[in-house]
Amino acid sequence: PRGSQLVHMTLMMHSWVVPSQTSLTLSLTYKDCPSDKRGLRRTQICHLVRQWISQFPAVFEVDPLLEQTMGDLWALVRLDGEETHSQLIDSSCLSPHVNVSQAPSPSVKKRKVSLIFDHMEPDEMAEHLSYLEFKNFCNVSFLDYRSYVVRGSVRDNPPLERSVMMCNGVSQWVQLMILSRHTAQQRAQVFTKFIHVAQKLRALQNFNTLMAVTGGLCHSSISRLKDTSNLLPPDITKALSEMTELLSSRSNYSNYRRVYNECSGFKVPILGVHLKDLISLNEALPDYIDEEKINLSKLQHLYSNINDLLAIHSCTPPFEANKDLLHLLTLSLDLYYTEDEIYELSYTKEPKNPKIQPVAAVKPPVVAEWGSGVTPRLDPDTISNHVKQMVDSVMKNYDQNQDGYISLEDFEKIAANFPFSFCTQETDRVGQISREEITSYLMRGMSVCAKLGYNFKDAHNFHETAYKRPTFCDTCGGFVSICCVYCGMNCHRHCRDLVGSECVKKHKNTTGSCPCTPAPDSRTKGSSCSASFLHHIQATKHMPFFCTQCL
Repeated sequence: PRGSQLVHMTLMMHSWVVPSQTSLTLSLTYKDCPSDKRGLRRTQICHLVRQWISQFPAVFEVDPLLEQTMGDLWALVRLDGEETHSQLIDSSCLSPHVNVSQAPSPSVKKRKVSLIFDHMEPDEMAEHLSYLEFKNFCNVSFLDYRSYVVRGSVRDNPPLERSVMMCNGVSQWVQLMILSRHTAQQRAQVFTKFIHVAQKLRALQNFNTLMAVTGGLCHSSISRLKDTSNLLPPDITKALSEMTELLSSRSNYSNYRRVYNECSGFKVPILGVHLKDLISLNEALPDYIDEEKINLSKLQHLYSNINDLLAIHSCTPPFEANKDLLHLLTLSLDLYYTEDEIYELSYTKEPKNPKIQPVAAVKPPVVAEWGSGVTPRLDPDTISNHVKQMVDSVMKNYDQNQDGYISLEDFEKIAANFPFSFCTQETDRVGQISREEITSYLMRGMSVCAKLGYNFKDAHNFHETAYKRPTFCDTCGGFVSICCVYCGMNCHRHCRDLVGSECVKKHKNTTGSCPCTPAPDSRTKGSSCSASFLHHIQATKHMPFFCTQCL
């Protein structure tokens, strides 16, 4: 076993000090061995390369020079007349690579589930967040860890970027779900629910998501809510203090490290903490000792730490997941708000009162410090796919008559899962809303978030328009009722989300203010953001409303 581990470590870690292509090139020198040793050396090399291809196929997929050198070795072995040995290193003869890093498919439960936040049990929420976290971890390979340590950044490293985005997304979602409630009592209830979620995450040994949830609860936009905190039961406040003590960065996360090392079976580490360990090892220890000898001790320490992170790939989660709830959480965590907007919402809920002493805030854990500066970069296709999955789940669980409609009451409860503020659109049926209208609502809501950080195509800004002559939709050819105020595109109301072209704005904002507000010299009565949608505000008094351009 020790010999196997040494081989595995060599194949995984050699590229930290010697490029893989250089290492494989050295194997070509076996032809210079004495004739009585050449056959043995060729056999050893071919079996080692076979192990390399079998255990780390991704290395050959991303390194064209390595693949080219592999072809040279294969040709050399074939030239020696060793057909058997050449087959050992022929990647086309190997079984298709099975990605053991794939998380198992979630169970498909026949029972219908509630997609309403208030109906979800904390245990159920924690299990599904843990499944998403587990899936993200399983998609991170040793090459991704190496890339981060060598470059010191998660940029252009999609698996680790997704981990950062989920951690930040969970933290923001916790804050927004609390701040979306209108009364202090309601906010305290949501806060309490997330404490129970955190306790379940601790029981599941999912420390990474626990860090994100606790960070959201300790965020200053939440901790400043004195009216809310006064309504929290003592046991909830105590539980929060225990969580923050466990996750404290004091003494290099000593409390967390002790608890984590005592855990066995399924466990999800705080990724940022362990990545900092890798960087510290890489920086503190030299690659070579005595100027020419590879520092095997450094490689062994790095190998041990990376292997611990990769161990989750072979774990089996102690829970099952429901696809519909996964779709709900996935889209919820896609949202992105700036810190300023979250604080503005916080001060809207509980305005600052100089006569009241500030609440003694619990020191929050450091959340995703290692990924600072990384903003969500989900592409439009990904968002569209998440929206489609979510709408499918909604219709499956709430379309009782199978006619493509659900009740408006159910929809408004489901929409509370997505604390972006956006007006509902008109519906074809009184008291009901169709699949297409739900899709339109979610896509328009996500486009609001796109203005805050997502790399969406420039969105059209359609308004109801009174046409003086018959005008036809640029998408379906039918009579139109809305027009983009920026580029003049005409569109049928039900086709607004099918428009594929970008909005090519015909005017530029010269004031540096909201792009939908004209410059002073061109301002006309009724041209402001809020005035143009006044009838929507009046129709949706139960929902907060923000301009789709500037919020």
